[in-house]
Amino acid sequence: MKIGITGATGQLGRLVVEQLKQRLGAESLVALVRSPEKAADLGIASTVFDYDKPETLVEGLNGIEHLLLISGNEVGQRKVQHQRVIDAARQAGVKWIVYTSLLHAATSTLSLAGEHVETEALLQASGIPYTILRNGWYTENYTGSIPGALQAGAFVGSAGEGKISSAARADYAEAAAVVLSSDGHIGNVYELAGDEAYTLQDLAAEISKQTGKNIPYNNLPEAEYADVLTSLGLPQGIAEAIASWDVGASKGDLFEDKKVLSNLIGHPTTPLTESVKAALI
Repeated sequence: MKIGITGATGQLGRLVVEQLKQRLGAESLVALVRSPEKAADLGIASTVFDYDKPETLVEGLNGIEHLLLISGNEVGQRKVQHQRVIDAARQAGVKWIVYTSLLHAATSTLSLAGEHVETEALLQASGIPYTILRNGWYTENYTGSIPGALQAGAFVGSAGEGKISSAARADYAEAAAVVLSSDGHIGNVYELAGDEAYTLQDLAAEISKQTGKNIPYNNLPEAEYADVLTSLGLPQGIAEAIASWDVGASKGDLFEDKKVLSNLIGHPTTPLTESVKAALI
């Protein structure tokens, strides 16, 4: 049996590949990537798979029985790209698609949710058996800002007192590998999130504790936070999106307490203390 992994050279994809190699062996895996040369170090077969070149998709899926569709990273293009992949999967005879969606996609106010909801609907209409992994926030989305916070002397955001149930990227990768290497998951929708919920004030306190520096959390209005991000060099659109996601966090969009992720992987998710420690190395 062959398992195809889209986005295999991405940050999540690489972690999934390593997890699957341990469980199933390299010979059963195929990296479906735009540039196979970038997949050379994965230690698995690779083939050209370009969302914007539909002619590569059916050919790339030949012989693939199970497909991990890691959502594309081109916001605004995802529905079209995912539709092409699902159509190609149907033509190629793929028997099961596992898709990485967004936590509480159907009710989330995050701007990211729409394309995930549309993709989930495409899967449901495709006739192909599917499993949906609704991934919560990666803790790295926030710990990546630690160096800047240390430089500025404060951690800034717009999440207010919103509780964030994030988990390390590796935890979500392990969940995908568990699902792809075991039975009983077809038709399921998993709401995946970290065991521990925290506020950005809690995160700032943890940074302060581990560094011995006083790093407060400064909560800013959405537009002001977006301005801070653009001043750091982020494009306007991306800065506004990030600020809006923080506001979504303040409304509970990133909170989930049912511990589905840790139950799936069979151990607690990576604690915030560990993620902060890793970011400080």
